[in-house]
Amino acid sequence: MAHGSGSAAPPDPSSLAATTSSLMDIDRVGENTFVDVEPGQDSQYGVVQDPDQDSFHKTRGGTYTKRIKYYVPGTAWIPNYSLSFLGGDVLAGLTVASMLIPQSVSYATSLAQMSPLSGLFSASIPGIVYAFLGTCRQLNVAPEAAISLLVGQAVADVLLDHPDPHSEEGDAIKIAVSTIITMQVGLFSFLLGFFRLGFIDVVLSRALLRGFISAIAVVILTEQLVPMFGLSALMHKVHPESTLDKMLFLLEHVIPNANLTTTAVSFSALAVLVGLRIVKGMFQKYWWIYRLPEVLVVVILSTFLCDEFNWDQDGVEILGAVPITSVKSFVQIPLQAMNLKYLRRTTSTSMLICVVGFLDSIVAAKQNASRFGYSISPNRELVALGTSNLAASFVPGTLPAWGSITRSKINGDVGGRTQMASLVCSAVVLLATFFLLPWLYYLPKCVLSSIICLVVFSLLREAPHDVAYYWKMSAWVDLSLMFLTFFCAIVWNIEVGIMLSVLASLLLVVHRSSKTRMTILGRIPGTERWKPINENPEAEEDVSGALIVRIRENLDFANTAQLKERLRRLELYGVGKSHPSEEPRRQQATVLVFHMADVETCDASAVEMFYELCEEYKSRNVRLFMTHLRPTPTAMFSRAGMFELLGPEAFQVNVADAMTLVEGRR
Repeated sequence: MAHGSGSAAPPDPSSLAATTSSLMDIDRVGENTFVDVEPGQDSQYGVVQDPDQDSFHKTRGGTYTKRIKYYVPGTAWIPNYSLSFLGGDVLAGLTVASMLIPQSVSYATSLAQMSPLSGLFSASIPGIVYAFLGTCRQLNVAPEAAISLLVGQAVADVLLDHPDPHSEEGDAIKIAVSTIITMQVGLFSFLLGFFRLGFIDVVLSRALLRGFISAIAVVILTEQLVPMFGLSALMHKVHPESTLDKMLFLLEHVIPNANLTTTAVSFSALAVLVGLRIVKGMFQKYWWIYRLPEVLVVVILSTFLCDEFNWDQDGVEILGAVPITSVKSFVQIPLQAMNLKYLRRTTSTSMLICVVGFLDSIVAAKQNASRFGYSISPNRELVALGTSNLAASFVPGTLPAWGSITRSKINGDVGGRTQMASLVCSAVVLLATFFLLPWLYYLPKCVLSSIICLVVFSLLREAPHDVAYYWKMSAWVDLSLMFLTFFCAIVWNIEVGIMLSVLASLLLVVHRSSKTRMTILGRIPGTERWKPINENPEAEEDVSGALIVRIRENLDFANTAQLKERLRRLELYGVGKSHPSEEPRRQQATVLVFHMADVETCDASAVEMFYELCEEYKSRNVRLFMTHLRPTPTAMFSRAGMFELLGPEAFQVNVADAMTLVEGRR
């Protein structure tokens, strides 16, 4: 029927239900067929329809093979590995390993309060597992500064109840805490990926992450300045708790109590690290200079000088002898009674590590996937990272491992093109674990702290730019979220800071999603077209008492909770901003028309709330119309009894037909 030429025939609920049933039948086509899925792609394409049983079984077998390759990428890239990639992968693995070995030792000893073995095993075992299951070809999986710090804080909290943290019993407690955290992190990550919850990275804002990273950088810097000044023994006596307390401790004790030799070694090592990095930036065209591992150079040089000049006799703490096995067995099931004893106390830390680690990993994975032109799956990344940490937890004392933005970028820069680079890196780290550690006996611990301080500069690099950007854009909510994370982490601890900020971020998401997006429609003069009056000045509400509302999103339990209040505001105040204390600017509606072309789905709770809303309007003698209904909402409304409540006439094809009925009765 042409617009304006009379009323359209109202849809029959039984025919609507039949149409919906047909659509559901169409959706079921191919339910028992097999779909080809290419490795690395998340979409299905091509339905196999072959009546021949032999062909069918061949297709099914081929599909299973493709599914295996999809979920276990190692079965796809290893048989098809090209030797042309080998040189770049080996070079990338060696380069990253030369940087990772001293870094992992630093993170384990200085941040996690663990043995160097914890960091080295964490830099090797998860990387091997990830190479077979991960979808990112350049991602380097190993311990991270922020994660190691969180483990260290959990270890420190448990050791508060122990009289001698440096005894054999204290070391066993450290191993138990680290092991159970790694196991929980792996389990949580695996379950998040298995239940396809990889979208969590979109919930947390960039401002929250920047505030968290900045706070982590300041916390790490404060923690590392203590050993760099040789104040570790004194700090264990004074025992300042928060980062703010440690800052005050440094201000009070640096001048009178600092060890001069330790201080000189620490800041000389830091100066050499920074200097070598600057030199590398100046000579990027010379590959042998650009790829020089400055961290490894400083470690070797400081170890040699410490041995030569006996710095340890001047009060400089050294790494010392590191036994390869500090437990009864090299491999143990993590569900030991000693480990389970600390399960509840470490669950919150494990969940926090899982969220923070995944966010870093997925950013690194997406950057490399975009750079080298392939796709990744956040859910499969979670499964791969979870499995990697679960495997690592079978080696007692291993730290949680996640992807690194910096190391992954270097991996790609140097020539890493497949997961083979990760296997090479892990193999080199394992060799270093068993054969290199005795050579690092005289490595000064303060040099390890200097190496970590170099990471702090990278973490803080983007913070000023982000603050300036949010200020320029008047993004006060983002700035507040950023500073809330930062100050809570400094004044209390990292867990409190990130938990409060995540809670604030989730509340903001819920607050915004709870407001149903709606607008008032008006007629374009001389036409039967209806447009939003706030976007089209020529649109007019030409029928007094009639309110035409377009709902611009799907309906669910969250955004329909405030639907009644939002409609009341539109009815009394229009689309502009208003305060409830103001006098109404519009008369109450006698006709309410819902334009629902944008509503593709609605859940049962939303339909129930919508039913109650219509009952209330009907009790006020307001005429109701539903227009532009799609099949799914139509079926839901039919099941809920909306047709019986409003009558078939209330359901019209479009707004023009509904308004023809309204104008015809006036």
